[in-house]
Amino acid sequence: MSTALPPDPSVPLLPHSRRAPGWARSARCARPVGLYDSWWTVAGAALAVCAAWGVAIWVSGHLRADASLYTAALFAHLATLVLGFGAVLVADYYGLLWLTGRMALTDALDGAARLHTPIWAGLTGLVGSGMLLHPDTSSTPTRVKLVMVLLLSLNGLQAGLLNRRMADRRPTEQPPRRFLGWGAGTALMSQVCWWGAVIIGFRNSQR
Repeated sequence: MSTALPPDPSVPLLPHSRRAPGWARSARCARPVGLYDSWWTVAGAALAVCAAWGVAIWVSGHLRADASLYTAALFAHLATLVLGFGAVLVADYYGLLWLTGRMALTDALDGAARLHTPIWAGLTGLVGSGMLLHPDTSSTPTRVKLVMVLLLSLNGLQAGLLNRRMADRRPTEQPPRRFLGWGAGTALMSQVCWWGAVIIGFRNSQR
């Protein structure tokens, strides 16, 4: 019978020369660049959004859908409006609950972060289905609505950055006034553009 003791688990089995180099270990631990990491990443995403917005307008002027496809696109347009605008209202309601002291800041931020997916899904669905609804791009109200949709997209990008900046602060730390002003401006822009786009879309449907 051998009297040797089992190897100490704290001692590496491989010699030091065969361990992975430091740069390889740090590369495995490095976090990939996220959308809301900095203004640079947000600006890059904003350029992509502007390009997609321009392509959508061009396609809408050259694409004609038949009656059945138009009806399906109209239903999708209304459904995604409910999805996106409803999620925005809930996110703003979380902010109101925090301002009135009825919800902790971390809970409000977590709730708003979870709503980013339905908001973006609703906004993307609105643009995609709107291309099949034969929008009159020569009409001034329609042009205003299209600009509002673009502003909503850009506003959503910087809102995600604001959420990240506030979430990175200590839970017990009161956000600075510039963050509060930033959040108020973001919410105001969101409400104005969403309600404006809804009203213009409703008026256009009555013609």
